[in-house]
Order: sequence, then C-alpha cells, then structure tokens
Amino acid sequence: MKQLLAITCFMFLLGCKEQSKPLVPEVNNSKAPTETSISEIKKKLEQSGFKIFDYVDEKTNDTIIMQQYFIAFLKRGASRSQWKEEADSLQALHLAHLGKMYELGYADISGPFGDDGDIRGITIYNVPTMEMADSLANADPMVKAGRLAIEIHPWWAAKGFPLR
Repeated sequence: MKQLLAITCFMFLLGCKEQSKPLVPEVNNSKAPTETSISEIKKKLEQSGFKIFDYVDEKTNDTIIMQQYFIAFLKRGASRSQWKEEADSLQALHLAHLGKMYELGYADISGPFGDDGDIRGITIYNVPTMEMADSLANADPMVKAGRLAIEIHPWWAAKGFPLR
C-alpha cells in the first residue's frame, strides 16, 4: 500500500510539474522574445478540433480561453477477483498507461481518491473529442481486465491555468 501511495504521489507531482501556459515566450533569431498571441493559440486549438470559447473576466477585463477537456472517472469494476500478484501487475501496467498518456500529452493529470468509494480516481484528458478520451481511457489495462470501469464527462476549464 505504501508503494502504491508513493507511486501515486510521484504521478501527481509529475502531472503538476509542467503546466501549459496561454502565452508562451518563444525564442527567435532576434534578441527580443515574442509571445504567442491568443488568436494564434485559438486558431491552433480550433484546427486541432478542440471546442473553445472566450470568457471575459469582469474584474480584469482579461480574455480567457476556455477549453473543453474530458474527465474520466475511474470506477470500481465488476471483476475484482484477481490474485494479489495479478492485481499488483495490473496496477503497475495501469500506472505505466497513465504515465504514457501524460508523456504523449493526452492526459494532463491523474490521481486516485483518498477514500475507499466506488469512484477510485480521475484522469483529465486533453483531447478534442469524447470518442478519443473514451478510447484512451478504455485502453487502460485495469479497464480491460474489468477491475476498473470508465465514466467520462466533458469539462470546461481555462486554458493554461495551473492548479493551486
């Protein structure tokens, strides 16, 4: 159990380590850095198939890009009768799958819940469609083995805002 908690904490910290930013300095041949404009970010997101809209903060008058993400709730599955060795192996494969989703840029953060409820954890997918999120979530070895089941919902969040 301690090993699982340590691995989960590592995955959470890894997920928080890198944060996408709405305005990213880029280095070009001149001395002064340039910033990617909001219109360029929006164009790239729309060309990639993401759903977005503008939100104007009434307090600051800043325009914030809202992007649709997909939250996958990892729920207790129907098949939980695996031997301990098999369950441990599936857990290692599950964590490797989540790590791969993060490395490929498909998932922004994953983590378990701290209770023993039916909803075991979440993954936030940064992909343009529900079908893609569903396909990636169902490729998880724990889901394939029936130990976890997936429930996915669209979720809107400000593009590039970090967790606090």
